Amino acid sequence: MADPFKHLQLRLSEPGKVNLEHFDPAQRPFSVGDKNADEERLAELAVKLAELQDKLYAGRRHKLLLVLQGMDTAGKDGTIRSVFQAVDPLGVRALSYQVPTPPEAERDFLWRHHRDVPALGELVIFNRSHYEAVLVEYVEGQINDAERERRYVDIRAFEQMLADTGTTLIKCFLHISKDEQRRRLQQRIDDPDKRWKFSEADLKARAHWSQYQKAYEKALGATATQHAPWYIVPSDSKSHRNLMVSEILLHVLERLAPRYPPGLPSLAGVRIE
Repeated sequence: MADPFKHLQLRLSEPGKVNLEHFDPAQRPFSVGDKNADEERLAELAVKLAELQDKLYAGRRHKLLLVLQGMDTAGKDGTIRSVFQAVDPLGVRALSYQVPTPPEAERDFLWRHHRDVPALGELVIFNRSHYEAVLVEYVEGQINDAERERRYVDIRAFEQMLADTGTTLIKCFLHISKDEQRRRLQQRIDDPDKRWKFSEADLKARAHWSQYQKAYEKALGATATQHAPWYIVPSDSKSHRNLMVSEILLHVLERLAPRYPPGLPSLAGVRIE
């Protein structure tokens, strides 16, 4: 099946140098019109995704891991709500990773993530992920260059092991501009119903915007592989962001071609009285 993302150069499947300035966060290559048109298309895709996910769960032949990474306000939560609006929660798990707890911090940085990877038939979503260990921890000075490089090696080995044991990986970097982040943070402050989402830590991270952009460039370039590609998802438009992630998932699921297991032959002709 042809890859519809390759010609857009939004799919990174080989290690190499990445410059995020070459990717426009306001780009909308998957939009079908205005916001309303995009949302109508998203609803159509949600129905198709729900059918394929149901087959994935019933068939127990495949495992799918979706990784969502991005700066604060990039829309990881909103993506999950919108893209998976129609799926049956059975067989779908979404994990949100915060600062490691003391028991987690006492183990290797991949321990808590390995614990949560999908089983056969499952679609698991990492809202933030093992990449926090080479992003936040690096920018905040908790690890040095040498440790970050060592962790890249561990991440590549971890993802290779998952792929070798039947897990399909999709990694999406939700790419927003600094100006769009400012607008979204201001909305959280101005709307009393959204203030609970605001944290002073958001401003602390924003103050290190350029350092985070460079950290993402290094991480994307160091861990893009054929079996665990990165997708750069332009995310200044929420509707486009949701639509593109849906298109990626649909493409991957159609390629996997999940199917319902065959019924027992002995059930043919049975009538319930």
